[in-house]
Amino acid sequence: MEISLESRGNGRNSDANTFPTSISGLLASPIGNAMNTDVIIREADSTAQESIGMLKEKNQRSVLASYKGEVVGLVSKTDILYKITYEGRSPAKVKLREIMTSPVLAVDPQTTVKDALELMNKKNVRQVMVHAYSAVLGMVYREDIYRMMETISLCSEDTALHGTPVCIIDQKAISFVKDTSKAKFVCAYCESTFDTNEALSKHIDRLHIGAGVLEGDVRRMMD
Repeated sequence: MEISLESRGNGRNSDANTFPTSISGLLASPIGNAMNTDVIIREADSTAQESIGMLKEKNQRSVLASYKGEVVGLVSKTDILYKITYEGRSPAKVKLREIMTSPVLAVDPQTTVKDALELMNKKNVRQVMVHAYSAVLGMVYREDIYRMMETISLCSEDTALHGTPVCIIDQKAISFVKDTSKAKFVCAYCESTFDTNEALSKHIDRLHIGAGVLEGDVRRMMD
């Protein structure tokens, strides 16, 4: 993918200050409003160990790999978990190009949040790169969007959401409740509530597998 390494901004997009007040409003808003502009870009021939240090320092979930000034791949915490840690390999001896996902799934900043979510689900990925005019603008993570949805749902008692977040994409599948105090299972990561342990397990696998892998968080192993 011929995307230059120019990256703009630092942290969350300032447009995100105009936070939608409804789930439908969020889904219809441009993905550029939800992106994280604090992007980590490393040479594809650099070691995974170097990137792990930056992921910890910046509290990010992924690194973009570059070659000759172009983005050629992406390495996530999940990649590090499965392709290095679980295989007993040394991060100091593994190059990003050996474990990166390529090509990088990318969208323009005017793509709606709903379309971006559907694309991530279709491609079975947890993040997309936002780019425009051959420049990297930021990254958008599926988990961050779900957290925004949770924030919106908790702002009003009448719109409290209950159930697995993936149902938000299909609004007909949403179940609304006013009282979540009787929830049987609560996610240790984001405090989402579920009726069954199976639903909780699917939620953790879908959203949180790889979360905390660099810090040795064993909660990711829940089943």
